[in-house]
Amino acid sequence: MYNTKTMTDMDDDMRLRMVEIGRRLAQAYGEPQPSQHRDPVSQLVETILSQNTNDRNRDLAFQRLRARLPTWAQIRDADAALVIDAIRPAGLANQKGPHIQEALRTITRERGDLSLDFLADWPVDRAKAWLSSIRGVGPKTAAIVLLFGLDRPAFPVDTHVHRVTRRLGLIGPVSREKAHDDLEKLVPPESYSSFHLNLIRHGRQVCASRRPNCQVCTLHDLCCYYQEEQHGQMDKRSPQHAETAESE
Repeated sequence: MYNTKTMTDMDDDMRLRMVEIGRRLAQAYGEPQPSQHRDPVSQLVETILSQNTNDRNRDLAFQRLRARLPTWAQIRDADAALVIDAIRPAGLANQKGPHIQEALRTITRERGDLSLDFLADWPVDRAKAWLSSIRGVGPKTAAIVLLFGLDRPAFPVDTHVHRVTRRLGLIGPVSREKAHDDLEKLVPPESYSSFHLNLIRHGRQVCASRRPNCQVCTLHDLCCYYQEEQHGQMDKRSPQHAETAESE
């Protein structure tokens, strides 16, 4: 039988699936809000600190940095060793410290002061490109700054979001960088924040990288990964598979 669905029909089906996934995640985890709203420069620094660490260590490093060097200008102009020591709880301090200082220097050099408020008036694509031109700032960091620091429509994709949306079949086998564009087209902009945060929570608590707990997952009937796993288990139990295994 021929598949008579048009591309528009398939896009509509995917959006309906996405809406149902978002509804179930909200039912499971609520409508989350960011832990605290930060100005965009604070959000930029905090996001650099968050790379490859947990929220507790990120927050501790941020608090230590601001306690020791209270202004962005002081952080920008400080001896690198002071910044590195302050943010050590976040890990990778020798890498993150120079990235933070370089970001602050770039903002000053390009804009004349230490503010990112000007990005509120720029088209999102242009704002992303400007932020991503800063050393140590990739698509995820740029999107987080825009979404949570400036309330702009950008969808951040971290490792949890990338893994869960791939397993669900919302995106194909694409890189994390490409996934930003694909998910921005699929997810309604008004749901960017809550959907992003709930996907992260789901990835941490249920859809883990090595051992996803599919049996308790509220999304398993909508999940391509789960269906493939179930199909694989059925194949292993089939008589044909048993005969093949014995012959080998």
